[in-house]
Formats: sequence, C-alpha cells, structure tokens
Amino acid sequence: MSPVSLPANRLLVAALSLLLTRLSCSSLSVPDIPHIAAYFGTKTRYEEVNPHLLRDVFSVNASVLKPPPTERCSPVHLTAVIRHGSRYPTVKNIRRIQKLSELVRREASRGSAEGWLQDIQSRWEMWYTEDMDGQLVMKGREDLRQLAGRLSVLFPSLLSEENLRRISFLSSSKHRCVSSVEAFQEGLQRRWGRSEVEYGHEVDDELMRFFERCRGYVEGVEKNRTALQEVEKFKHGEEMEGVRRRTAERLGLPHHRLTPDLVEAAFFLCSYELSIKSLHSPWCFLFDESDAKVLEYKSDLKQYWKRSHGHVISSLSSCPLFHHVFRTLDKAGRPRRATEASPEPASILVGHAETLLPLLSLLGLYKDKTPPTASNYHSQHSKKPRPRPDVQSETRMRQLFFRFGNGRVLQEGVSGPARLFHTPPTSSSFCTTASEAPGCSCLSTRPRFDSQGWSLRMPRCTGTSGPRTATCWTAATSTGSARGGPVAGRQTPNSERKWVKPQGPDQT
Repeated sequence: MSPVSLPANRLLVAALSLLLTRLSCSSLSVPDIPHIAAYFGTKTRYEEVNPHLLRDVFSVNASVLKPPPTERCSPVHLTAVIRHGSRYPTVKNIRRIQKLSELVRREASRGSAEGWLQDIQSRWEMWYTEDMDGQLVMKGREDLRQLAGRLSVLFPSLLSEENLRRISFLSSSKHRCVSSVEAFQEGLQRRWGRSEVEYGHEVDDELMRFFERCRGYVEGVEKNRTALQEVEKFKHGEEMEGVRRRTAERLGLPHHRLTPDLVEAAFFLCSYELSIKSLHSPWCFLFDESDAKVLEYKSDLKQYWKRSHGHVISSLSSCPLFHHVFRTLDKAGRPRRATEASPEPASILVGHAETLLPLLSLLGLYKDKTPPTASNYHSQHSKKPRPRPDVQSETRMRQLFFRFGNGRVLQEGVSGPARLFHTPPTSSSFCTTASEAPGCSCLSTRPRFDSQGWSLRMPRCTGTSGPRTATCWTAATSTGSARGGPVAGRQTPNSERKWVKPQGPDQT
C-alpha cells in the first residue's frame, strides 16, 4: 500500500471566512457620494462598505488569515461563492422608473426653487431601456476583475497561473452571472500578464439557482401570497406612508399620485446612478437619512421573509449547494496516496443574492433573536449593530482548508477581525441524500454556524430513507450555534446526535 501524503501529526482544518459587511456604516464624506449611500441594501456599491478600495483596488487585509504565531500552515483549497457584480435594473424596475419620470415631468411643481427638482425636470434623461434587463454593467465587470486580483494577492499559491486549468468555475445561467465569472477569469489572467484571456466555466443552475427547483420553496414562499405579509404591512404602514407623503410634498405632487412602488423606484434610481455611473443623481435629494432608513428596512424585510430566516424552507432550499461546497472541501482534505493527483486548488461559484442568503441562513448566520416585522421597525433600528446579512454587489463567502503542523485551530472571520476556536481533532460527519427530497427536506439535522465557537458533530448515515438512498461524507471541522431539530422525511435517533461545544457560555 502506498503511503499517504498527509503526515499523521498534521491536522487539516476548514476555515470559514464570510467577508460580509454591514451596510449601515457611515458613507465617505466626499461631495460626489449621496448622503444616503449607506442604505441601498443589495444595491450598495462595494466601495461604500470598503472605502479603502477607493485608494487601492487591490488592497487586502491579510491579517484575517494569519494563524497563531506558533503554527505553520499553508492553504490547500479555496471555495468562493460570489454574487454577480453591479447590474442594470430589471425590466420591472425600468418600467417603474419610466412611469415615475413621466409623472414628475408632467405633474410636479414647475418653477421650484429647488435646483435638484429643476435638474430632474429639465436635464435628467430617461436612459434606461428594457433590453438592459439586469445585465452586468462595466462597473460590475471591473468589480469582479478586481476581486480576482485581491484574492490572488491573498492566495498566490492557489490562484496561480500554473493552477489555471485546475481551478473550477461554475455559474448561474443568467447573463449577469456568466459575464461575472468571465470577468473574474479576466482579472486572474491579467494579473498574470496574459494578453489573451482563456475562458472556461460550467453553467449549473441546480447549484446556483436551487431556489427555482425546490418545490417546497416555490409553493411555500415564491407563490404564497401570505409568505411576505410582513413586507406588505410595512409597505402600507405608518413609516412608509410618512416617506410617501414627504416625497410627494417635495415633488409638489398630490399624495395619491405617488404610490409606494414609485417612491421605491426613485430611491433605486439614486442607487443605480451611483453604482452604474458613479453619479450623485438629483433623485437622491428626494430623501433624507430617516427616509432612507425606512426604505432600507423595507428591503431588509423582503430579504428576511423571502430568502433568509423568515421561513425554514428558504434556507433548506440551499441544501444542494451546501452539500456541494462541503463535498468539495472534504475531497480537498482527504489524505491521499503519493500517486494520486492533488485536489483542485480553488472552486469559484458565481450566483445571486438568492443564492447566498439561503446558504448563509442554513449556516445559522445573522439570525435575530426577534424577527423583523412590520410593527417593530423602531426597536430593530435601535440595535447596534443589527444582525443582518446584507448582500451588496461583490459579496462572497469564502471557505478555506489549511494544513497545520500540530495545531487544532479554526480561524473564522465574520464581518470583522478573525476569531480563533479550538476544535476537536476528529472529523465531523454530515449526512446527505443522493437526490433532493420533495420539499427540499434534505438534511437529517440542520447545521448551524456562527461566531460563538460551537462545533456540531453529525452522525454517519446508513441505509435508506424512503425511496432515497442516504450517503455520507466528512468535513474536517464545522462550527455552529444552535441545536437544529430533525427535518421532515429523515429521522436520526437522538442518541446519535452529538453537539460539541469547545468553549464559551452555554447557549441553545
């Protein structure tokens, strides 16, 4: 038998780094940046939450990856799940913008002393056309090129020219995602000094658009009129009504002529002009900071109740992607014989906000103790910081495998400095099914991951569950915060479930 290449005194550890940042941080004090730029939610420019990139687009914070000084380690594999770059509005929003611009030109007050209103009526042109329909803009393409450059600075041994043909690239079929994965490859190859770019990627909607294929999600959330009732209540509630009334007054329009959808269209216009053209649009002056916070919260409610923790099925719909990511990490981390090929150095997956948010929710991240609702806007905004997963352009989830000497350390960086946790020296087992279950009940126990340092060990599976064959695989380590109950369709005896808490106060 050939010897394996992983020494016995070494431990392979998975490091999970979710570099997501809160969007309600202060905007740069630069005249060309709107005063409400920090409240655009999923339409926020990456520079607003990472202002150091305005000085150097390839600036990175390598400190989040540093192991303890007594450890020697090297990266083995990188998996990055990335949202597409900045895009044009979809057809639905373009039509709303068209309707808004016609209304303002036709019925808004003339001769106003407000210069921004004169600019809207006489100088601003409706340049959005329906054929743009969510396509990637040049700024979004450049975002992905620069992201590729930053990751290659952080992981030069993995994202190297020699490894190009061994790096896997997966994308959603949507044109903005395909264009983004191409731009990422351009960024890598330009970094290496190549004049001609070679493209090579696969389209996989089962992984990157799993939400369309999960019957439980489609029927229970997407097509369920009551699933977003909190969003609808807030949309027609006191706070939104106040924003609508103030906006109509600033435009000199009768209140009934300006619907909540048109108010939101004006807010989106401000964000689009900034993210696409880096312009401070005159539409931005329609809103003060309190208005922007209300509109941001309305967007937060939609993300929460449609794609995040609001409904369990939303997170469970991401099981296929969750399994794929950890199978990839498991394959990279297995001991191998000297004659076996090395694992792929990196896996780059490009999808949507709808791809990332359910996955983050399945990992148990950014879950409020008190769910956001239409009636608790003020109490939610009093929290500092608010635990919410904003998914602005270029948001990504990175998972890393490091090979350590004798250490047993999980390094995790979530929205800030890395935190270190000691983990058991044994592998954790995760149970999956060979095919998706009806309603997406594809986990026997829901894994939960957060910054509290919990380790969740799941039992090995044997046999079958109904018509589905159960399969098992292992990942080196995992962290979680809560004890997830069994999911319908799969039963695991309580005696086989083990939760290991390495340190910190007891929580559930």
